[in-house]
Formats: sequence, C-alpha cells, structure tokens
Amino acid sequence: MNFTFHYLFMANHLMLQKNLFNNIKELNLTSGQPKVLDYLGQNDGAIQKDIAQGCHIEPASLSTILNGMEKNGLITRNMDKQNRRNINIFMTEKGKAIYKQIAQQFTFIVNKALTDFSKEETEQLKQYLIKIYHNLEA
Repeated sequence: MNFTFHYLFMANHLMLQKNLFNNIKELNLTSGQPKVLDYLGQNDGAIQKDIAQGCHIEPASLSTILNGMEKNGLITRNMDKQNRRNINIFMTEKGKAIYKQIAQQFTFIVNKALTDFSKEETEQLKQYLIKIYHNLEA
C-alpha cells in the first residue's frame, strides 16, 4: 500500500485513540473526556473558552462533554470571583484519580509508539510534529 501523509496522520491518530480507549474501558469515559481531563491536569480551574481552544473542541461540543463530566462527578464549576462572567472548571478528587490513570495510559501508549526510536529520533519527531502543528495553525 502506498501510504500518503494524510492517511498516516489520520491512521496514527486513530491508533492512539483506539489504544487509549481499549486500555481505559472500565472508566466509562466518552471520546472527548480524556482530552479535557488531560488539559485540566495541567490547567485546573481553566475557563471553558480556554479548554475549548486547548483541546481543539468547538465550544458547543465542550458544553456537552462538561455536562457529562459534571453529572459523573469528574468536575465542578465555580464562578470566578474576579470576573463573574467566567466559570472556572475544576477536577474533583474522582476526576483527579481518573486523570492519573489516563496520564499513565498516555505515557504507556507513547512509549509503545516510540519503541525502537532513539532519543535523538524521538526529539527530532517531536520537533517535526511541532513544526507541522504551527504550519497548520497559521
């Protein structure tokens, strides 16, 4: 098979997602929730607009994801004391525990994907992916 770049990008993304969801079935998360928990793991207390941008999710889709997460006790929403128009999203203890499991899975999957890559190749790949991201972002 002749692998095109667009096919390889798509297929690799889908394989990463498939590996993740096969490894976290018991957590009963929907497709957008691990990404949001991962973002909140680095930015707990973020506002919805920043989460949407950081996760590359449309605000309306994020609202649905957050509603499900709140219903399942993974997050809470608190009004920002400095700006009452902003609602800060925080992980609950349950959300933090699940985030830790997801973070471990992300590490496991990345290590699996980069098996047989040298440190130099890994760093070079990272730099290429960053460059691709910035090119597409512009």
